[in-house]
Amino acid sequence: MTLDMRMTRQLPASPEEVFDAYTDAEKQKIWFTILDEQPGIVEIQVDLRVGGQQTAVWGPSPDMLFRETQTFLVIDRPHRLVTNSTGTGPDGMTMTTRIEVTFEENDGGTLMTVVQSGFPVPEIRDFFVGEVWAGAFARIEAFLVRRGGTEPADV
Repeated sequence: MTLDMRMTRQLPASPEEVFDAYTDAEKQKIWFTILDEQPGIVEIQVDLRVGGQQTAVWGPSPDMLFRETQTFLVIDRPHRLVTNSTGTGPDGMTMTTRIEVTFEENDGGTLMTVVQSGFPVPEIRDFFVGEVWAGAFARIEAFLVRRGGTEPADV
């Protein structure tokens, strides 16, 4: 048995702008640390093609790094992105999940929906809901707001 999660967020930009913010390495390097008082280490490489990979390495210090490698399975810009993701924490724990992200034009912006499946236990799934994706959505929104000069939406 595997566990799934689903999260949505209304973002203040077009589907193209949100898709590009989510998939472009240089934009990711900005939003990844946009809310941090003391940015840590962030290295991102993206080969945005089916079969290509995105590799992200981040953390507060060289001895506390996380690594995630996503392999692109479906790329339908700006509507949908599907990847297999393998993440490794500083403690050496590894987890592989499947991530599907959709970008739907909605109310003058974009409804971004993330469905991630394959969590081994509820505690890890709940951590991704409460911390990982909540933080990613907040950072992407802050990036889009600063780039577009709009105010964050209450969701």
